[in-house]
Amino acid sequence: MIQSMTGYGKSVLQLPTKKVTIEIKSLNSKNLDLNVRVPSYYREKELEVRKGLASALVRGKVDFSIYVEMTADETSTTVNKGVVGEYIQQLRNIVQSGSSDDIELLKMAVRMPDALKTEREELDDEEWGEINKHIQAATKDIIQYRKDEAASLEEDFKQRILNIQQYLEEVRSMDDDRIEHVKARLQKAISDLKVDVDENRFEQELIYYLEKLDINEEKVRLANHLDYFLKQLATPDSNGKKLGFIVQELGREINTIGSKANFAPMQKSVIQMKNELEKIKEQILNVL
Repeated sequence: MIQSMTGYGKSVLQLPTKKVTIEIKSLNSKNLDLNVRVPSYYREKELEVRKGLASALVRGKVDFSIYVEMTADETSTTVNKGVVGEYIQQLRNIVQSGSSDDIELLKMAVRMPDALKTEREELDDEEWGEINKHIQAATKDIIQYRKDEAASLEEDFKQRILNIQQYLEEVRSMDDDRIEHVKARLQKAISDLKVDVDENRFEQELIYYLEKLDINEEKVRLANHLDYFLKQLATPDSNGKKLGFIVQELGREINTIGSKANFAPMQKSVIQMKNELEKIKEQILNVL
């Protein structure tokens, strides 16, 4: 079963002093492009998170974020009173006026370096265990999103492959008429020249010319590639790269048939096949 590379997963954990929100977003990409944003006190777990996401999501442009919102009355950030007091005194000396407004000086002082100090929060293993469970939940969420997104893609692929198969049948059905049309056109061209022609030599040249226009091998290969595409589409694993390679082979055979057709009705069917294949190419880029 194929998966899309577009997806979104989210999980929210409420802890005694904080609310932790985990979000994962992904878009299509040739390889895995992983961007992880976590608070500094979870940074030691970043490598572990990256490995887990790389194993589960495989490919795509993935953005992973952990947002923390403090909900407790207490805060780990406090005013560094000594530093702020020193800043205010220095500002008073610069102003050199008894009428200086201490409130305005305080506003300026708290913007200075080291005016606020934050006690570094140590990583709690039990807390991280809960967060990790929610990371797994968000990962499952985005994988399910990818599968749901791919379900409509799979139906579209099947329909377009079926359409190409039908156009291929049209090509098969008109191949005899095409050969007769080519023969008649060449014979008319010779008769219009009003010259004597060696019939044996003409037959030999005609056979040589028709061999160059023969598309039986291309028709067989195209049919096989179409069947192989559907077979790979039905496998348990999602392999967008392999499907992409098959699509390239489909395009090669269709183009060859078009270049050899030399028959307007057949060219119309070939154009329809190319149109269906282009729609597949657009969507195959989003398959994992």
